[in-house]
Amino acid sequence: MTTLLVIAKEPRPGRVKTRLTPPFSPGQAAALAEASLADTLDAVAAAPAARRILVLDGAPGPWLPPGFDVVPQCAGGLDERLADAFARCPGPALLIGMDTPQVTPALLTVDFAECDAYFGAAEDGGFWALGLADPDPALLRGVPMSVPETGAVQRRRLVGAGLRVCDLPRLRDVDTAADAAAVAALVPHGRFAALLARCTAPGGTDRR
Repeated sequence: MTTLLVIAKEPRPGRVKTRLTPPFSPGQAAALAEASLADTLDAVAAAPAARRILVLDGAPGPWLPPGFDVVPQCAGGLDERLADAFARCPGPALLIGMDTPQVTPALLTVDFAECDAYFGAAEDGGFWALGLADPDPALLRGVPMSVPETGAVQRRRLVGAGLRVCDLPRLRDVDTAADAAAVAALVPHGRFAALLARCTAPGGTDRR
């Protein structure tokens, strides 16, 4: 059975979702990040897994459901932090971030019988999911992160290593206000959509 990893930052104002400000305040952006993370963790909790690991920059809060092991992120760039996350567990393992609250348990239920890697491209050119039957940190180190070609470079790295790659559906990350509105429309009954509606209502507040 697969190990599921979530890499995330503690949702504190000024540290997360800074591209949402403006139009949202830092407090609202942090609250939206927390809601996105909570929805994501709920999906992971509902998916079958050998182990569930939160690779966290910061401290856990009340948004963390039971059943997760929490480990700190290492220092360095995102490529190093992702590589270190995979180095912490045996395979198979599937890693996702905190920016896709529309993710479902079904999307996270993967079978490595027919492939060596899973790759979930993001609409902004990055990737929202990476799965490895045999986690090798070297597959991530040196991949340029947070640029339009990140996903293409990472997928080429997998193929170049001779891995059989299965593609997951392309998803949209929540980075901007437009992203937030589009993603909330996909999951109107989640925490993220409910909080976005409150933040955009007349007189919306910084926190719940």
